[in-house]
Amino acid sequence: MMKRFLRVVWNYHNLLIIILTPVLLLPLPLVIQGKVSECAFVLCVMAVYWLTEALPLAATALLPALLFPLFGIMKSSQVAGVYFKDFHLLLIGVICLATSIEKWGLHRRIALRLVTLVGVNPGWLMLGFMNSCAFLSMWVQNTSAVAMVMPIVEAIIQQILSVEGEDEQRQRAMTGTSNLGLELEETERQCEKNEEPIRTNKEPDEMEYTIPEEAPSQTNAIGQKIERRYRSKREHMMCKGLCLSITYSSSIGGIATLPGTSPNLIFSEYIHQFYPECTSVNFGNWIILCLPISIIALLLSWIWLHWMFICSDFRVLFRPSGERSERETATARVIEEDYNTLGPTSPQEVVTAVIFILMVALWVFRDPGFMPGWASIFLPEYAGYISDATVALLLGLVFFIMPAHKPSADKHGIKYEAMISWKEFQACMPWEVALLVGGGFALAEGTKVSGLSSWVANLLSPLGGLPIIATVTIACVLVTSVTELASNAATITIFLPILAPLAEAISVNPLYILIPTTLCTSFAFLLPSSNPSNAIVFAYGHLTTMDMVKAGIGVNVISVLVVLLAVTTLGIQLFDLDTYPDWAPTPPTSNVTGW
Repeated sequence: MMKRFLRVVWNYHNLLIIILTPVLLLPLPLVIQGKVSECAFVLCVMAVYWLTEALPLAATALLPALLFPLFGIMKSSQVAGVYFKDFHLLLIGVICLATSIEKWGLHRRIALRLVTLVGVNPGWLMLGFMNSCAFLSMWVQNTSAVAMVMPIVEAIIQQILSVEGEDEQRQRAMTGTSNLGLELEETERQCEKNEEPIRTNKEPDEMEYTIPEEAPSQTNAIGQKIERRYRSKREHMMCKGLCLSITYSSSIGGIATLPGTSPNLIFSEYIHQFYPECTSVNFGNWIILCLPISIIALLLSWIWLHWMFICSDFRVLFRPSGERSERETATARVIEEDYNTLGPTSPQEVVTAVIFILMVALWVFRDPGFMPGWASIFLPEYAGYISDATVALLLGLVFFIMPAHKPSADKHGIKYEAMISWKEFQACMPWEVALLVGGGFALAEGTKVSGLSSWVANLLSPLGGLPIIATVTIACVLVTSVTELASNAATITIFLPILAPLAEAISVNPLYILIPTTLCTSFAFLLPSSNPSNAIVFAYGHLTTMDMVKAGIGVNVISVLVVLLAVTTLGIQLFDLDTYPDWAPTPPTSNVTGW
């Protein structure tokens, strides 16, 4: 009876969370009356819903539009005006580029070319795929980058395993018909089955590893059974390392640019909204600081994964190329064949690459900081009106206008096809993220208008007695822990309105706390459900949850330490983090003890 009751409770746990959360928090607006307590009620309800995902993230983001007018915090028209910002225009332009890259296969050409540059030794192969995925993640969403690269990795894994019918499976993987990641992108893994080796009378190096028959079968979203056979433990470990390297490199590469990941864009828009006089947060300064962070964290993570899953003897990396093993020769053949199937570079790929390079160049040199930007030279009277979103939107619209093919005539007349269509754009556009970010901006504006941000700042002012590096480290560890359980966008949306007033209260440059915590929000490496990229890789069936936890702890520590080191050295010089800026409000001089 108790077991049945618990099962029923679990089946309806989301509904219970949705109902009980506001009921338990009702004393805030009813007993402790005032705008601060009412806004705190909205903030706490949204935080619980976002962390538990009892409601869809985008649905929770609509609560400020409902509750702020009811509590008299903001008018409905004011709340609605906060939901759509410059961020959304930048996101639209970037997704136009990502749609074209994916449609015309430029991502596959880039990935395979980067892999061939480093070689087919397992260690170098891992580094090549990490470089490819990290580079793509700098310009498209992390989930898209993993979904683009993982089918190529799976095709090579199938060749390494030499399973029956590998040619057919590789072709299916490359054409996308067996891309489990795309099938499960919206599906959370609720549990994981352990893989155990089955010993046979073969030699140890030829031992087969498979899912035990007594264990429940793993199936994908469409009911197909996932069965993996490995000739040796070494092969199994190598497959695990390759899979983990893809999802980890996507998160590490995404932090290098502002449009690379949602937390970066949310942070940028937050700074522009609440600190409009701050001009140091731009594409150029960000990439100067974060590209070295990304490169160093990527290399150290590669060393860590190589040591865990391939071997601890790094001398094998420098073995002469003429001493390739049979497996490496087969892998090189697969990569070469896959690249040859792409054929010569198409005009559409060339156009996409040119627009991509032009977009990056205009971003970097719009306001580079070390020299006058093109906006101030060619449009001096409108220099402050142009942003990165202007560039992204301009070139994004080009994809809808530029013909993809030469004009051709058929029975219906002259046929015209643009580089991308609106339906293709809609399929790639993360509307949930757009709405989630809008809700975060509305929540942040509400905390400011109601006075909640000032109250939190005064409450946290005793932290000013700690060394600043200690405060930053605590904040980084906190957000890194929370982002393992909540989405990256939701985590940074919750913490920005808390950490910014904290920095003001202790007279610290807000960027000193917000930049490292924003970067650490992307370091969700421990669980398959931590982010969609992890879930995609996990869905291919090579990994267990413990594999991801063991490897993710090391990558988490590496990434956080690299961020702290970079921010306290290069970041201080680049953003003047050691001085309290003129563009930030004057630090409060008195404490508030009540609501």
